[in-house]
Amino acid sequence: MVLVPPPFDPELGIALAAVGPSDPSGPSLADIAALRGVAESAVPAYDLTDGGAFTTTDLTVPGPEGAPDISLFVVRPLAPPGDGPRPVIYHSHGGGMVLGNNRAGVEVVLEWARELDAVVVSVEYRLAPEHPYPAGVEDVYAGLLWTARHAGELGGDPERIVVAGASAGGGLTAALALLSRDREGPRPLGQVLMYPMLDDRNDTPSAHQMAGVGAWDRTANETAWTAVLGEARGGPDVPSHAAPARASDLSGLPPAFLDVGSAETFRDEVVDYASRIWRDGGVAELHVWPGGFHGFDAFAPHTVLARTARAARIAWLRRLLAR
Repeated sequence: MVLVPPPFDPELGIALAAVGPSDPSGPSLADIAALRGVAESAVPAYDLTDGGAFTTTDLTVPGPEGAPDISLFVVRPLAPPGDGPRPVIYHSHGGGMVLGNNRAGVEVVLEWARELDAVVVSVEYRLAPEHPYPAGVEDVYAGLLWTARHAGELGGDPERIVVAGASAGGGLTAALALLSRDREGPRPLGQVLMYPMLDDRNDTPSAHQMAGVGAWDRTANETAWTAVLGEARGGPDVPSHAAPARASDLSGLPPAFLDVGSAETFRDEVVDYASRIWRDGGVAELHVWPGGFHGFDAFAPHTVLARTARAARIAWLRRLLAR
């Protein structure tokens, strides 16, 4: 049976078509170094101080035991705080766990910081394939430990840390919530999982539907997961701290916001993850954006659907922080 992909939102379809057709063969492991160069050159110039509204700092803090130190990029509002310390957004960047740095995707989170008067801490983690699992998630966990212990020094509230990430960063954020629960570490107030990369098995109907179509197709996903997990990818012994979709128990997690496009590889794994949070008695808000491809809101932020998705995240955060 041939699986027909759902249509793109018309406005998004025009934006995607403008960059040309997707490569049906997808990237291989040998392509990762070249992709890093392309990704770095394609990042648009963005003023991460937002015209002087924020101050930025690079910090080097202890990494996991026996591993190198890690870099945190901290963005703080310059205006005096309101009542008490500010909430903290702890951000993990996207890039398939093979690309990116702690500046990637921060412009999206700065919208939240501006609206919610929050501090942003964005973590740099070691990338695969040079540093396979568990390097990435252990770095992200070490950064959260430091942030929770030192939030007050940043003007932040250790009781109001929200963990967040998009794509691979969303998958790492979900893994972070599981790891912190299982180790009885810091408990985030909430988790924002934007089209998260959750399942190394890469075998859902949406993964097959979107093969060779849109952004981040099934082949790209397989390449990235293989970089992270090697020959274990797709096998029976992958732990949930590597691929959160493998978790059998999703109870005891912070409230979650999850969103994903209807026309992307990760649709079905994200829907299933939200459903299992509910099954296990947890709190989750799920949005499936009709006609959205992977990363549509960052790729085409001017579109109606992108603006709607971004507004929904801020609205959820506002409700969460008001509790």
